[in-house]
Amino acid sequence: MKKYVTYFSFFIIIITLTSCEFPQKPATGPEDQIYVFADSLEFEQIKPELSSTLEKIIYTPQPEKLFILNRVNIENLEKYKKKKNLIFAAPLNSNNETSKFIKAVIDTNLKAKIIQDTSVIITKYNLWARDQLVTVLTAQTMGELIKKIKDQQESLIYAYQKISDKRLYQNLYNSHYEQKNIEAKFLKKYGWIIYVQADFQVAKEDSANNFVWIRRSPNSDMERWIFIHWIDNASLDYLNVDSIKAIRDEMTEKYYRTTDDKGYVVIAKDYFTTSEINFNGRYTILTQGLWELNIKGMGGPFVNYTFYDEKSKRLYMIDGSVFAPKYFKRNLIQQMDVTIQSFLTKGELNKDRLEDLLDALDD
Repeated sequence: MKKYVTYFSFFIIIITLTSCEFPQKPATGPEDQIYVFADSLEFEQIKPELSSTLEKIIYTPQPEKLFILNRVNIENLEKYKKKKNLIFAAPLNSNNETSKFIKAVIDTNLKAKIIQDTSVIITKYNLWARDQLVTVLTAQTMGELIKKIKDQQESLIYAYQKISDKRLYQNLYNSHYEQKNIEAKFLKKYGWIIYVQADFQVAKEDSANNFVWIRRSPNSDMERWIFIHWIDNASLDYLNVDSIKAIRDEMTEKYYRTTDDKGYVVIAKDYFTTSEINFNGRYTILTQGLWELNIKGMGGPFVNYTFYDEKSKRLYMIDGSVFAPKYFKRNLIQQMDVTIQSFLTKGELNKDRLEDLLDALDD
């Protein structure tokens, strides 16, 4: 079981030194960079496990790392302390400067807890900057520290992905660039909304077949597509990987076609992954992979959320794709993922939000 210590009363020294800086400024630096404060020799020992955890390769179809680790010396703390993603890593029985720092800022009770319970990971949000995540990885010995990183892989990657999504969400969602009239139309006609940024347009709306496609930068070298498809009077029987692949291929063959109508989008065989997640309190199957044309020649990454809504008896599929052959696509597909997470049914909207959207429709 994962065990995170998320309170930082033991960081009294640091908090006292930085308390004058509130209200905090946003954390800085690239979204995919994690700065690791560690001794150079010790970093080489923990790097294999830390890299396999946080530098996972995603294929877009080019191989890209989910995060990139950068080792820095503790002497450079002042330079890097306001970066978005930080890790302090050292065993307690070491005598290097990083270990001394960790032992100086954690109290005796917590130190005893870390020694007693080898699964404990220390985290702190907003320590030196807003929307920052700081993690302390320590154990009594190097062997125990390496084992801890290995055992807590899912917890570590989840924490850094979620804070990254939160930051991206805040950057993407701006009421000044929100097309509330389109969102309100979807709400009134179909009973759901998704955030529609100013530079997205409705590419296809097929009410008879419960399909909506919004698109950004059509016919450019950096396209982004999102479609929403739903099946009325559905059942949980639809919620399996084979059905999801079949439904997605059916939708893309029908709607994602080349201008000459000879080619259409299908799911590529390579790098297709699935996972079970909780999305707004619902059991959801998350699928990720690559799309390609049936006649080859084009391709890119996609992310897909499929879930069953008990209240409406609908199966929903929300799918985001990227076509950007000249660019790295890790950040672009994350934008699609975060936009998909804005999806809400009418029943999930609070009264104020509902009235705000309906007012936009009247305008």
